[in-house]
Amino acid sequence: MKKHLLALAVTALAATSAMAQAGDTLAKVKSSGAITLGVRESSGALGYTLGDGKFVGFHTEMAENIARDMQKNLGLAKLDIKYQPVTSQNRIPLVTNGTVDLECGSTTNDLNRQKEVDFANTTYVEQVRIAVRKDSNIKEVEDLNGKTVATTTGTTSVQLLRQSKRGGNIDFKNILGKDHADSFLLLETGRADAFVMDGSILAGNISKSKNAKDFVIVGEPLSTEPIACMVRKNDPAFLKAVNDSIARQANDGTLAKLWDKWFIQPIPPANVAVGLPLSDATKNAWANPNNKPKEDYNK
Repeated sequence: MKKHLLALAVTALAATSAMAQAGDTLAKVKSSGAITLGVRESSGALGYTLGDGKFVGFHTEMAENIARDMQKNLGLAKLDIKYQPVTSQNRIPLVTNGTVDLECGSTTNDLNRQKEVDFANTTYVEQVRIAVRKDSNIKEVEDLNGKTVATTTGTTSVQLLRQSKRGGNIDFKNILGKDHADSFLLLETGRADAFVMDGSILAGNISKSKNAKDFVIVGEPLSTEPIACMVRKNDPAFLKAVNDSIARQANDGTLAKLWDKWFIQPIPPANVAVGLPLSDATKNAWANPNNKPKEDYNK
């Protein structure tokens, strides 16, 4: 009898996995009564952790709203929302292998990543910038010549720096943090002279630091990046459900309220405001839903 029950359990598990691989995440969510969100631990106000399994932020809360809309549309009395921390390195593999159903962190939609995953409509338009100490005398890209620059493993920031018109001829040492918090720590402790990353991530990490007034974001933007949620490829029903919820949140003012909550008002744990106004580019993305890749923004 025990062997029979074990066989049934294995079969059920295999069936659930097969559904995910076959591109029917909605069926998986409905049958399991659970959805797994890929969340970030140190992506500024877009998504971060307060510890003890508590994940918060603009994109984290937006993803929770997406899950609740799915629960309603699927007619589920209850939906268990699970949280899977992801990094810049493992976020795509965890989506493609079925571990994560919906990743809403700080991922740039680009043509290369589109080969492996599908992107929902853009919910934040980012600009890659440079964070330094105020007393560093670093003002522009050229000032990084001979300096040590921190970036996060699995991101494209260094490539953007080298590809920029002003960065092509400078010589700098690149050191990698395992995540954004680690990269900022390299700057904070003096092991790096600069941290190159998405502006919101830089602002978020600065706002949570012990001496926020000691740091500043400088230089012209290195790139404009559409940030969006990731789902498995070739799953149109699930992608539509995600985009329908995003559209609902944009149209009824939910996204605007979330922006005010996470980027304008003081946020935990330090109760310091990031102070990042809603940009016209992000407003336009909400008003005109699309999932255009980075390359379309930087022609």
